[in-house]
Amino acid sequence: MRAGPTAALVLVSSLALAGCAGGQELASGEPSEAPSGTAEASSTTYPLTLDNCGFDVTFDAAPRKVVTIKSSTTEMMLALGLGDRLVGTAFPDGPVAEQWAGTAADLPAVATPLSDKVPGAEAVLTLAPDLVYAGWESNLTAEGAGDRTTLQQLGVQTYVSPSACKAEAYKPNPLTFDDVFAEITEAGEIFDVAGTAQDLVAAQRAELDAVETDDRGLTALWYSSGSDIPYVGAGIGAPQMIMDAVGLENIAASVQDTWTPFSFEEIIAADPDVIVLVDSAWNTARSKIDALKANPATANLTAVRGDRFLTVPFPATEAGVRNVDAVKDLAAQLAAITVP
Repeated sequence: MRAGPTAALVLVSSLALAGCAGGQELASGEPSEAPSGTAEASSTTYPLTLDNCGFDVTFDAAPRKVVTIKSSTTEMMLALGLGDRLVGTAFPDGPVAEQWAGTAADLPAVATPLSDKVPGAEAVLTLAPDLVYAGWESNLTAEGAGDRTTLQQLGVQTYVSPSACKAEAYKPNPLTFDDVFAEITEAGEIFDVAGTAQDLVAAQRAELDAVETDDRGLTALWYSSGSDIPYVGAGIGAPQMIMDAVGLENIAASVQDTWTPFSFEEIIAADPDVIVLVDSAWNTARSKIDALKANPATANLTAVRGDRFLTVPFPATEAGVRNVDAVKDLAAQLAAITVP
């Protein structure tokens, strides 16, 4: 059995049933209140110890000075109303989502990232954070922001998005929305904003449940990047989870990975009904469309001939608080596509 993001949690002391969600803030900055007729969220009792991707992390108090790496972690902080705890952000995958853009613009740590890529350990330590919240395990190495053991010895805790754990015992296989919501819940516990996390999960579950799944049995290619050899969404990660929720059959679903190289020969053989294009600054959706139409081999693909392209911004393609929005957006785009 996989040790999931919540199941792997170990409490040094039990949670006190005392804290009220009314003392927390939503991403809008307004105090939240426990929903009528439901139990109030518990406050976190510290110290709190978590098994995070196989690495034990102990929090003696809610982190107050946080460095985030990758858009998914920065936006998690914003969604939980914790932007004022950010002392640095790095490796943004694109602009902050519209719903948090106003808040982000007023936060120097978000408006001016520490680094466009993974920051060095010296740059991170200069900010004297008490937590580095990373989107990928590979962000936390001696060559990157610092390895986890060394940072811990220096008094800096680390937390990796559980959906990005790579060890077989911890890697979601496949990733599900329950895994995504579990990270929101666990982050709420770490930062002692359980009520805000609870409200966010409830809202996202309701939005996801309201999406009408396409029932036409359409096949799809999730094209992330690459020109000579496309890099595509495979069978166990966020792309597969999102396509399942939308109602698309992934032509690379048999590959047991999150993303994978996938040859044009395989794509041509599968001839997908639609193509989902990841839009990023370094490899735009427009550039991929132009390349597909210019290549004689791919120009004859059914999806290319019919201009059946869906687009999704890169930050919404990694496990996190933007995945539900990605489902809603892609479902709307798909509904507008006519297939003979």
